[in-house]
Amino acid sequence: FSDEETFAWLENQFRRYRETGLGLWAVVSKETGEMLGQCGLTYQDAGLEKPVLEVGYLFKRKHWHHGYATEAARACRDYAFQTLGAPRVYSIIRDTNTASQNVARRNGMTQTGALIKFYRGVTMPHLLFSVENPSPKADS
Repeated sequence: FSDEETFAWLENQFRRYRETGLGLWAVVSKETGEMLGQCGLTYQDAGLEKPVLEVGYLFKRKHWHHGYATEAARACRDYAFQTLGAPRVYSIIRDTNTASQNVARRNGMTQTGALIKFYRGVTMPHLLFSVENPSPKADS
C-alpha cells in the first residue's frame, strides 16, 4: 500500500474501535518480530438483515501454508464466542480464494451463502462461511 492507503487503513481501524470496540490486529512472529499479516473481528455487510461479525484475515504471501491464518482465525473465533458471547461468526471470502476457504473450513465453518461485493469498480463474487457458537449461553 502507498503511504496514503496505509493511513486510510489505520484511520478505518481507529474508527472501528471507536464504534464497535473491534478491528483487525497485526499477526507478528514470536521468533522474529516480523509482521506476518493481519487478522481480527469486524462487522461486515453480508447481504443479511444486519451486519455480521466476521473473522477476517490477510497474510503476506510468503507466510501462506504455514498454519498462521488458521491459528489466528481460530483465536478470533474463540474470542468472539467465549469473551463476546457471539452466537455465530462469519468469514466472507472471494469465490476464487480456495486457500482462505480452506482456513474457514479448518475454523469449523461451512458455506452458508454467496454474495457480490464491489471493490474499486470491480464486481467480485464472494462466498459466506459461518459457524455457530457451541455454547448454549451465546447471545442471540
